[in-house]
Amino acid sequence: MIDTTVAIIGAGLAGLNAARLLHRAGVDFHLFEARDRVGGRILTLDELGALADDGFDLGPSWFWPQMHPVMGELIDELDLPSFQQHSTGDMVFERTSRESPQRVPGLAQEPRSMRLAGGTAALVRALMRDLPLDRLHFSTPVTALRLMGERVELLASDRPVMASHVIAALPPRLFAQKVSLHPTPVSRDLIRWQATATWMAPHAKIFALYDRPFWRDAGLSGMAQSMVGPLLEIHDATTASGKVALFGFVGVPAANRVALGDEALIHAAIQQLARLFGPEAGSPRATLVKDWAQDQWTATNADAMSSAHPAPQTGKWVTGAWQGRLLMAGSEASPSDPGYLAGAIEASQKAVLSVCE
Repeated sequence: MIDTTVAIIGAGLAGLNAARLLHRAGVDFHLFEARDRVGGRILTLDELGALADDGFDLGPSWFWPQMHPVMGELIDELDLPSFQQHSTGDMVFERTSRESPQRVPGLAQEPRSMRLAGGTAALVRALMRDLPLDRLHFSTPVTALRLMGERVELLASDRPVMASHVIAALPPRLFAQKVSLHPTPVSRDLIRWQATATWMAPHAKIFALYDRPFWRDAGLSGMAQSMVGPLLEIHDATTASGKVALFGFVGVPAANRVALGDEALIHAAIQQLARLFGPEAGSPRATLVKDWAQDQWTATNADAMSSAHPAPQTGKWVTGAWQGRLLMAGSEASPSDPGYLAGAIEASQKAVLSVCE
């Protein structure tokens, strides 16, 4: 039996930030993560597909400190080095399969997209630095919550946990699918959770790694847009340490990606890169792919179709009997920046403030 003040579900950015803030405030917590790693949708891998301290971001890679000051403030507080996304040079536009790709002037980026040296996982590692490891439980999915007066009983891999508060630091839709609640939540709350799209869940990214950034030598930024596909939007993914890559967002629907398989999808993407950037792009030394729609701890069946970026929502996420005991802290619950890294920070800060009031 684990007895704690706060139980946190999810060790992504929101969950780790909540843990850091609670630990700083002297509030006892235990954090439960279904995966065998931290980070959630933050995933930085090396060319072999292993977790890396200096690699490529298969999940979110950009942040905008001018647009999202809470993100910039946290990065400054953690003293993490950052750099601007490379965008110098022309871009390539592919309109139809019958026309040759066109070279056009690059688009000015304002505000500038920023990236973290070492990958976005550098943020995760920094948040982990001062956390007590005996409070972190991996490969431990929470499957049920039961309200017991002013306490909550959690079932986590058949291990009972008692807590005064639960912070659900995962997408509301995923929470609604994975965790059963007793008593049943207020109907309008449950409907809202299920209707809230999980950002990134329908998407897939493909990386092609090279020995040198040959597109820069040709005066290209590495940015491309295509109406042909399979990649719809492509960017230079070269790291701060000089590891060279291009990456693209896959435009093929999730169900079709499954039917095609990763090998065929990567092959088609490399052929496309060669059309856009020349024959050298057709011979990468390694490739990486991540289909978030196939990740059971990110996506539900409802996330198979692409949707617009989550819009800020007003009003309480939890009402009725669960109000004050259950707090939503995934990025999608942010009142101003849902779906962004900044949203995870903001939502987790808000949840911790509610616990500490």
